[in-house]
Amino acid sequence: MTTRQVQPFIGEVAEESILTDEGLGPKKRKKRRSGSEGGSRGETVTGWLFVTPFLIIFTLFSLIPAILALTTSLTDMTARDLRDPFNVNPVGFQNFIDIFGDAAFRRSLLNTFLFVIITVPITIGVGLFLAVLLNNGIRKLKAVFRAAVYIPVITNIVAAAVIWSYAFSITGPVNELLAGMGLSTHNWTGSQNWAFGLIVVMGVWRTTGTCMILFLAGLQAVPEELNEAAALDGASAWQTFRKVTLPILRPTTLLVTVLMSVMFLNIFEEPYLLTKGGPVGSTRPAALWVFEQFGFGNISYSMAGSVVMLILVAIVAAIQFRMLRPADED
Repeated sequence: MTTRQVQPFIGEVAEESILTDEGLGPKKRKKRRSGSEGGSRGETVTGWLFVTPFLIIFTLFSLIPAILALTTSLTDMTARDLRDPFNVNPVGFQNFIDIFGDAAFRRSLLNTFLFVIITVPITIGVGLFLAVLLNNGIRKLKAVFRAAVYIPVITNIVAAAVIWSYAFSITGPVNELLAGMGLSTHNWTGSQNWAFGLIVVMGVWRTTGTCMILFLAGLQAVPEELNEAAALDGASAWQTFRKVTLPILRPTTLLVTVLMSVMFLNIFEEPYLLTKGGPVGSTRPAALWVFEQFGFGNISYSMAGSVVMLILVAIVAAIQFRMLRPADED
């Protein structure tokens, strides 16, 4: 075969190769697309498998009870109707009108708001302060200090309440210590002001560890390069914390604020175990009022109170998300 004969042959082979590649190209791309679609479909199925247990638990223990509470609040159900719960009469929003006309319920709402307004800022402030100390100030025994602050979070609330009740009783060690120092003693759980303050202190003691751990995680995510750059620009430690650290902690602050607000809007254990809501209802929160009404057999009455609490929690959470969300989402 001569050179002139070889060149056309090579051209024909090259042209066939190009056509073949072009012909196979779409098929190959189609295979790639189908493979990616299969992968994304598999990821979707895997995601639903992980989400399904939460959805089941949320539906059974949150969504369905909330719907039942709402429907029950619109009836005249009492404890006598539990044997035949469908034999009740609808009353519309009369239960809601009645509870807002109840002075005890209004006082419980006021107590709840006071618990939130007083306790949440103190808890967040103390938790952030301790987190900064652990992150920057304390070098030795850091794990011991962290555990000591977090122990109240995992301590059984009943056992803790028994200890606090004994410590702050009239003849308890706190009053003995005050008497030994020549100071006046107090009836901590029998005085309206002191009882309220005692529950606030116990609430802060129980929840500060949670705030500290969350803030510590946020502080450890702050890039060290930003702090070094601020120091090179002559910023003081306070300026660096206010201008660099706090803006980066905004998502963590939002999380902690919402968690603490919801927790203290639903506060129940501390006043129930320490004071039973007394004296004279001065420490009774809305959750304890709902519990008492349910115990009295006023089922629909207590459900109306629980629906009001649910709405308040949703409103407070929405306001906090609006106020504390990142600026780039506005």
